[in-house]
Amino acid sequence: MNSLKSLANHIIKSLVLILFVSSIQFAQQISLPQKNNSSLDSVFVMTKSPWAAVLRSAILPGWGQFYNKSYVKIPIIWGLGAWFIYNWNWNNKNYQQYKNLYIQTNNENYKTVRDLYHDQRDLFSIYMGLTYFLNLVDAYVDAELFDFTVKENNYSGQPMLNLRIKF
Repeated sequence: MNSLKSLANHIIKSLVLILFVSSIQFAQQISLPQKNNSSLDSVFVMTKSPWAAVLRSAILPGWGQFYNKSYVKIPIIWGLGAWFIYNWNWNNKNYQQYKNLYIQTNNENYKTVRDLYHDQRDLFSIYMGLTYFLNLVDAYVDAELFDFTVKENNYSGQPMLNLRIKF
C-alpha cells in the first residue's frame, strides 16, 4: 500500500512540474526577405497540429508519432505496451490459479502468493495507463516543437535560442 501512495505522490509531483514547465514556451523568429526597403509582417503558422496528434495517439497509440514523423518512437510505444499487457495477463492468470487453490484448500501460503500476483497485476495496470498517457503527452509535445529550430546568429556565429515565459 505504501508503494501505491509513493507512486501517487510521484505522479502528482510530476504533473505539477509538467504544468509549471508547460507555461514556458519557446518562440521562433522568422524573417522574410525585404523587398524595396519595405518591411513585411510575418506570421508563423504551425505545420503540425498538437491536438490532431493527441487525437491520433488516443485512437491508436503511436499514430500521433507517425503523424509527427517520429518513426523511431512507434516500436518503443508498442513494445512497452505489449510487454505490460503480457505481464498483466501472466499475473492475472497466476492470480486466478492461486485464488482457486486458496478457495479449495484455505492454505495461507496460497493467499500470500495470490495477493502478490494481485498487486503485480494492479501495478501493470498502472504502467499501461502511464504508457498510454505519456504517449499522448509525447505526441502533443512533438507536434508543438515540430517547427522548432535553433539558428545561428549571423553576426556572432552563436546558436540563437529564443525563450518566452508567459505568466
